Amino acid sequence: MTHDPRLALLSAALDAAQRGWHVFPLRPGGKPPALHGEKSCTRTGECASGHRKWEQRATTDPDRIQAAWSRAPFNVGIATGPSGLLVVDLDTPEHKGSSDAPDGAATFRALCERTGHAVPDTYRVRTTSGGTHLYFTAPTGVRIGSTAGTVAASVDTRGWGGYVVAAGSILPAGQYEALSAPETTSLPSWLQSILQPAPKRCQAPSVAVAGQSRRYADVALANETRNVATAQHGERERKLFTAARALGRFVAWGDLPRHLVEQALQEAGEATGLTAAECRSTLHSALNWSIAHNSRTGATT
Repeated sequence: MTHDPRLALLSAALDAAQRGWHVFPLRPGGKPPALHGEKSCTRTGECASGHRKWEQRATTDPDRIQAAWSRAPFNVGIATGPSGLLVVDLDTPEHKGSSDAPDGAATFRALCERTGHAVPDTYRVRTTSGGTHLYFTAPTGVRIGSTAGTVAASVDTRGWGGYVVAAGSILPAGQYEALSAPETTSLPSWLQSILQPAPKRCQAPSVAVAGQSRRYADVALANETRNVATAQHGERERKLFTAARALGRFVAWGDLPRHLVEQALQEAGEATGLTAAECRSTLHSALNWSIAHNSRTGATT
């Protein structure tokens, strides 16, 4: 008896839909969407009122899924935004086109350690390139887009405007495979703060200024650490120096302890290939300058 891959892929699509995840067909044996593009749209059927893209056409309707996957062995795409998902993609250096690039799992683990958190335990899928997708439930009422390298080097995310290849999908290099129990945990707040734009300073009663300043400082620390960790060869020392100058004012104002800033930037700098001595020297001079020029008590002379 010949195995029909359509049945296995149909099952994968239905399994995802049962979780409430919106699916759509990808090309057999590939990752691009199998739906027609805007140029070839006939403005009929689902597109009668205007062309509908894959994110709009993704569905949890089992009848529509049965009809689609009965036509061909389509791989399964999950539209992360409509599904209420934020998926973290831990990529491999080879997939990024450089064997010298850091491994996404390593840089994400280092980020978790710097922020004082364990790597979240949630539903995971192994990709055919050896990477890993971490699935999180996105916060209700918050629209988070997709990112590339924003969290850390070789770490991308998929939210609104993005999609992932579901477990069970088959590529020439192998099959996407679920690695853990089906529970999908909520997106950690510390990770959400990195993915969303940093809050702008605003006019507020003086009683709240200190708390706002500390929250802003925490976001600034995460952003500057990420900028250093993702620096390319030739710009590493400059980005480290710039980050230390930017964060020194928070040290001067009492919003961040100096040792925390030094530790985070030291680790990020070393992760890019700078030596420990190079990082220490740059941090020492940049922080000393910034603290001296941003001291509130010594602002007037």
